[in-house]
Amino acid sequence: MADVRDILELESAPTPEVSKEVILGLRKDGLKKKKEKEVMRRPEGMHRELYALLYSDSNKDLPPLLPTDNVQGYKSVKAKLGMKQVRPWKWMSFTNPARTDGAVLHHWRRTCDQGKEYPFATFNKKIEILKYSDAEYSEHLLCDGWTRLETDTLFDLCHRFDLRWPIIHDRWPSHLASRSMEDLKERYYNVTNTLKKINNLSGPEGKIVNYDADHERRRKQQLIKLWDRTPKQIEEEQQLINELRKIEARKKEREKKTQDLQKLISADTEDARKISKTTKKKLPQTKNAKLDMMPPSLENCTGIKFPDVKSSGVSLRSQRMKLPASLGQKKVKAIEQLLGELNLEMNPMAVEEVCQRFNDLRSDLVLMYDLRTVLLNYVFELQTLKHQCESLMPDKVLEIPEALTINTVEESPSRPRAISEVIDAVATPNTPNRKRKAALEQSNVLRKIKART
Repeated sequence: MADVRDILELESAPTPEVSKEVILGLRKDGLKKKKEKEVMRRPEGMHRELYALLYSDSNKDLPPLLPTDNVQGYKSVKAKLGMKQVRPWKWMSFTNPARTDGAVLHHWRRTCDQGKEYPFATFNKKIEILKYSDAEYSEHLLCDGWTRLETDTLFDLCHRFDLRWPIIHDRWPSHLASRSMEDLKERYYNVTNTLKKINNLSGPEGKIVNYDADHERRRKQQLIKLWDRTPKQIEEEQQLINELRKIEARKKEREKKTQDLQKLISADTEDARKISKTTKKKLPQTKNAKLDMMPPSLENCTGIKFPDVKSSGVSLRSQRMKLPASLGQKKVKAIEQLLGELNLEMNPMAVEEVCQRFNDLRSDLVLMYDLRTVLLNYVFELQTLKHQCESLMPDKVLEIPEALTINTVEESPSRPRAISEVIDAVATPNTPNRKRKAALEQSNVLRKIKART
């Protein structure tokens, strides 16, 4: 650069003189001044050990844990107490406005509060008791069971004890007639209601209080009886409650079965009408035509609704004869028993004609099973009502008509049995006796409940 400046005849910048001191570094003027490193000072109030964890001279970059607020100091300054002048307190005398005996009491109080009203006097709330004159008593407040002295004593106690009835009843004079708490309340509220009507009081003060003394007496008697029960009586009552719950549960179950039966019967009658109309219009000519006349919606009126097999690929026809999973085990066993009685196979050949008719047969069997179950429930309910009537009226004997009973006489084996006779809706043969015994127990439970109420 110096040669170029000479050619262009430009003034060259003054260069420092090169000397031995400059080369050896003995002169301080010729050296470049290095920037002094900024040293982070430890914040006021922070311990040295904590500051050493946050910052060290070897680390150039400060960690993010370093406080970034501009508040002077590391922690808040403690409150400086004792800087204000202490307020003086004084042992003073005071009177309570709630007391009428003029008693003088003492307590510590601030000097500035001297002469002020006692702060707890605001909680002294008195109930205003109505008063009556001699003329009002003689005209409106006379009562056969109460004298003037007893009424005056009652109102005096109510005024002294602010209608605290247990205390009033306890302080009732012994030389007067013995009165219960309900009698005292009844007399007081009758007098006050009469005075309110006479003076035409309005607002909350004129509100009429309806006090039922007989109800209170019965309520207390019931509580006393409830308290005086023995453990044996409590256990017996709990058993009665459990039996009553079982009776209600059985009643709801019978009502539900009745509703299901009504749905089955209504669906059966409607579909039977549709079938009769179609048979009148088109008479079958061949056996195959009869099978083709079977409506596909016949399972709706029977006890089983077989699912429709819908698959995109190839499926077996035998899948149509599978019983649905929602069918109970009792019904499945009943179907197996009836098919065995009819000498039919459980799984016949899955021909198109056989599938539909086999499903219809099993649906009819399930429908008859449901009807048989409902019939037995009605017979059981009828027997229960009969035993209840006989227990309530032992002199009368209730006879059930033969049309409403089930014929249990064994007939000749040559006669073919109907399906309703084959179906056994109950598991064990001793069930009728057990049901009669349950009916007797149920009637006894009802009698006990009526006796206790």
